[in-house]
Amino acid sequence: MKEQHISSDEALKRLKEGNSLYLDSKTGTGDISSEIRLATSVNGQKPYAVIVTCSDSRVIPEYIFSAGIGELFVIRVAGNVIDNHQLGSIEYAAEHLGCKLVVVLGHTQCGAVGAASKQNGGYVGFICDEIRRAIGEETDAVKASILNAKHSVSKIEKLLAKTDGLVIAPAIYRTESGIVDFDI
Repeated sequence: MKEQHISSDEALKRLKEGNSLYLDSKTGTGDISSEIRLATSVNGQKPYAVIVTCSDSRVIPEYIFSAGIGELFVIRVAGNVIDNHQLGSIEYAAEHLGCKLVVVLGHTQCGAVGAASKQNGGYVGFICDEIRRAIGEETDAVKASILNAKHSVSKIEKLLAKTDGLVIAPAIYRTESGIVDFDI
């Protein structure tokens, strides 16, 4: 089991290495053994990073970063939007689990970002309203997804600025290739 309280730089390095492994994998490579299940049951979870991402079934952070049980604290919501529930989860992971890195992982071909260009009623409207605030008049789907991820990062930074040593970074998962781009 990986040690707790690693630096944000080490966490980012692990995510990048895990994504490289994923690109050539046919099956998951994270540790999901009975031993790790028992160890995390007895000793608790020790995730090295928080991943805030979309609920899209093609975006599976544990696979994308070749991570196993107890390594990532994953928060999923359509459109990777941020509200008080996600902020509370991030705050918990930072303060109680020692995570130093939060990645807001947007993705290409995001249905929620696409839906934001239309008027949506019901509860989906809350998600689309937030995405519209993030993307403004942007019509390029990839650029809009990047703006949306960056918007969520800025909300987290603004509202959790007091959390010492917490690094918050945007990234985009390219559904067509599997590559995670951290340089957006």
